[in-house]
Amino acid sequence: MNFFVAGTTPWRSGRARAPRRSFSILAIALVAASLAACASRPESGYLSAVALVAPGAVDHTILVATTRERDPRPGTLFNGDRASATDYAEITVSVPPTHRESEIEWAKTPPGDPNADFVARDDRYLDGDKAFVQALNAELAKRPPGKRKVLLFIHGFNTMFAEGLYRLTQIAHDAKAPAVPVLFTWASRGKPTAYIYDTNSATAARDELEHTLRLLLASNAEEVNVLAHSMGNWVTVEAFRQIKISGDLAHANKLGYVFLAAPDIDIDVFKSQMRRFGTNHKPFYVVLSRDDKALWLSGTLGGGVSRVGDDPRTAELAALGAIVIDLTDVKGNDSSNHDKFDQLAVVAPQLRGVLAQGIASNPHSTDLTEAAAAGGGLSSVVALPITLLGAPIRIIANQ
Repeated sequence: MNFFVAGTTPWRSGRARAPRRSFSILAIALVAASLAACASRPESGYLSAVALVAPGAVDHTILVATTRERDPRPGTLFNGDRASATDYAEITVSVPPTHRESEIEWAKTPPGDPNADFVARDDRYLDGDKAFVQALNAELAKRPPGKRKVLLFIHGFNTMFAEGLYRLTQIAHDAKAPAVPVLFTWASRGKPTAYIYDTNSATAARDELEHTLRLLLASNAEEVNVLAHSMGNWVTVEAFRQIKISGDLAHANKLGYVFLAAPDIDIDVFKSQMRRFGTNHKPFYVVLSRDDKALWLSGTLGGGVSRVGDDPRTAELAALGAIVIDLTDVKGNDSSNHDKFDQLAVVAPQLRGVLAQGIASNPHSTDLTEAAAAGGGLSSVVALPITLLGAPIRIIANQ
């Protein structure tokens, strides 16, 4: 999600009401963001196959499940319109030898130079569920037993197809994880002014994401991990909610980490969803930042109710069963502070180690301020400060 009001400061108090601002100011902000975003967006041509092999470049095979329509323009594959059914593809993306962690090296002009840019090396459409699962199992078979995992990524608002594809490639590359990367990409228009269209597209994709999750869990994967960003969290949590309500939890034991990064979800709606899930064997991890300007604007448009991804009441989220990873003190790579999650890939091994050890409850790590502010019953909420990415990161859990 890539819009924000420049020059404003997020304002939170009590129920996190936003200040009164006229719709005209928000409209101007959206138009300005739209104009700023028009330059160099990879709408078409950036996925044309490049035959040249660059020494030191690394190829990643990405599997795709999507509710987007196919696009006949060369080097595009899918656009922002909604398809009537889930479609699939397999794409090989090359990461250049000059890659900098947490960055995507975009070509100035498509299709790009593999010595300096992310480029597509090969691509093919896959015909239906069976072909998708066969391609997935073939990739899993290249990994040794114990390493046959999947990383499913669901992108956020204002994301073109190539942007979601390359972001997942960057995350997989920087994390140096053996998991097979799978992109679920819903029909985002890739325009800051298409917020309502994108919201409806994400909602319409719930059944297809549920279906994709079930395919992944029923495959030869030993573990399926999920990472959702921004508005992608809405469709993700809704899909999990549908699975929970259905009672059909086949292969649910394969579900690994579920990271909800900068969730663009109304905080009260999320609380309702979490209550439906009840006590889970494995928690959701909520990655948030209280200085997220994009979510501040989303909350303003949503009637002044804060979003999960910038809500300061982390103890309440922890009490509902989530483990909160607070990146407020981490410097963002973008001016809206909305994409801090992409830096976590760099420290993935260290973070996995911390999460695997758990958070030990002790008097020195108790978050007394938040527990007191949240009221009784939260005395077991603890916060563990660790230093990653050159800054303190707080992990808050209910013990």
